[in-house]
Amino acid sequence: MASNDCEGKCPDCPNGGTHENEGRRTILSWIAGGGALASVATFLYPVLKFINPPAVTEAAVNEASGGKVGDLKANSGKIIKFGNKPALLVKVAEGEFKAFSAVCTHLNCTVQYRDTTRQIWCACHNGTYDMSGRVVGGPPPAPLEEYTVNLRGDEVVITKKA
Repeated sequence: MASNDCEGKCPDCPNGGTHENEGRRTILSWIAGGGALASVATFLYPVLKFINPPAVTEAAVNEASGGKVGDLKANSGKIIKFGNKPALLVKVAEGEFKAFSAVCTHLNCTVQYRDTTRQIWCACHNGTYDMSGRVVGGPPPAPLEEYTVNLRGDEVVITKKA
């Protein structure tokens, strides 16, 4: 016998033989279950995206403009954008430039040039580098990446070393 046509003859029939409301209850149960499932999914999706973020593609930049030759005075430096990371351009003397990655090798802080000591300095943990990029003091474990500096007319161009 199907459950809808027991006509009250089921031994444990809670409805007294009327099973008319079972179809509506099943539909409401599916709707409520689907709503609960959708609520859980809308909560979990951002959490999972936060835990496993998408990979950030690095801009394929091999060179960047450092400005005009006359923009920097001797024994000074400036931070420029080199792809998605900063670079440090230093005018050591008239006509002589040096360029390095401006990302400290200790904890990825941005370094700066100190004209008083003629060194590259990281403010995070007082790390210092010489004008060859080598570590002079502090906690940095490795030297700074050095870039090649070329002059094209009156423009300073920084390129990655091959």
